[in-house]
Amino acid sequence: MKAARKASQRRSRLVVSLFAVVMAMLAITAPGAASADEVGTDEYDFIFSGNVKYNSKPLEDVLIKVSGNGYDAEVVTDADGKWKIGVPEKEKYTITLDEETLPKGVIVVEGQASVEAEFGLTGNKSVNFFLGEGVRNVTSFGDQLVERIVNGLNFGLMLALAAIGASLVFGTTGLSNFAHGELVTLGAVFTLVLGVFNHWPLLLAIPIAVLLSGAVGLGLDAALWRPLRKRGIGLTQLLIVSIGLSLALRYIIQFFIGGNIYQLPGSSDTKIKLFGSVSLSVVDMVSMGVSIVVLLAVAWWLVNTRIGKATRAISDNPSLAAASGINVNGVVRIVWVVSAALAGLAGILWAFFIPGIKWDMGGSFLLLIFAAITLGGLGTAFGAAIGSLIVGLLVEVSTLWIPSDLKYLGALAVLIVVLLVRPQGLLGRKERIG
Repeated sequence: MKAARKASQRRSRLVVSLFAVVMAMLAITAPGAASADEVGTDEYDFIFSGNVKYNSKPLEDVLIKVSGNGYDAEVVTDADGKWKIGVPEKEKYTITLDEETLPKGVIVVEGQASVEAEFGLTGNKSVNFFLGEGVRNVTSFGDQLVERIVNGLNFGLMLALAAIGASLVFGTTGLSNFAHGELVTLGAVFTLVLGVFNHWPLLLAIPIAVLLSGAVGLGLDAALWRPLRKRGIGLTQLLIVSIGLSLALRYIIQFFIGGNIYQLPGSSDTKIKLFGSVSLSVVDMVSMGVSIVVLLAVAWWLVNTRIGKATRAISDNPSLAAASGINVNGVVRIVWVVSAALAGLAGILWAFFIPGIKWDMGGSFLLLIFAAITLGGLGTAFGAAIGSLIVGLLVEVSTLWIPSDLKYLGALAVLIVVLLVRPQGLLGRKERIG
């Protein structure tokens, strides 16, 4: 009996030992234990990778960001300090290590927190950062706020170009044009085709792209909107037509340029430090200057020219304007041309701001346009400009508290709050009933 009991105990110890060995081997060979945290590696063929260590010790949960060519992604390092990010194109990208996620007392060597990297002959590129001891210089909240305000003004100015055009169309026709976002995309696409695909100088490609955008507005009014107006089609039906036109234009653009993200020359220019933490590239400063000049020109046109005054008269009362001898159809056609040209210019400037050109880029812009128009007052061009500046500032400043991926939700919040508190907008008038 004793011998049998001892044999049973030996077998039990052997089973336990074998189980422990198997579990240890599984722990060693488990795929998650030694593999890096990965983003986009299954989707894309070009991969950046790295290993974040300090004094030979791996650093976990360090945030790594990749941006460039209209693409942004981020990942945190795993327990071995490793990371991998897939990117869509074999181009130059900016790799940034977020110093806020490093352990206390560990910093990146000055000037090396962001590096530019590009692939060689293969589709893999290793990027590492040099770490050391020291005290991090953290940008103050005030400097971050000023930086966001400047970016918000830049964004708001280009948004105003598109919003004013859509507001003029609404004021003169009553139509909320859901295809206006695609008119924004077309301006960028025309510039891409002329300036990148055909290698025209940008100083020539951009004005021609704006003219082509205006021609599209003229063609749409002549072939679609005016015939529908003459047949007495209601605004609800016209709204549905604009939604269908939006989808049609969007997928026509995708058919011709594909689903890739394209860059305009100068989109990744080095930024010049102006004051505090505010840095702008030459393209950013030119964009703001062009936006201001064009907006002032449109304001002068509306206030001082005969057609501009007629446009405001039609927006105020179409029937009275027609009875006064104003050629309503002629003015509306000019409004469509101006609206499409302004949308095209906004799309070009936005392609530099993002940066990148994609077939559906106008879709996300459309919500911001409607938010700006609603905030400023439906049908009022000057209200649309003011609303655009407010929305632009709100979108950019909100990233101080919320993730940048959610910043456009602020536009939806603006829509809801304005409709609840002041439905007519800042410069709009209350509708009279009875």
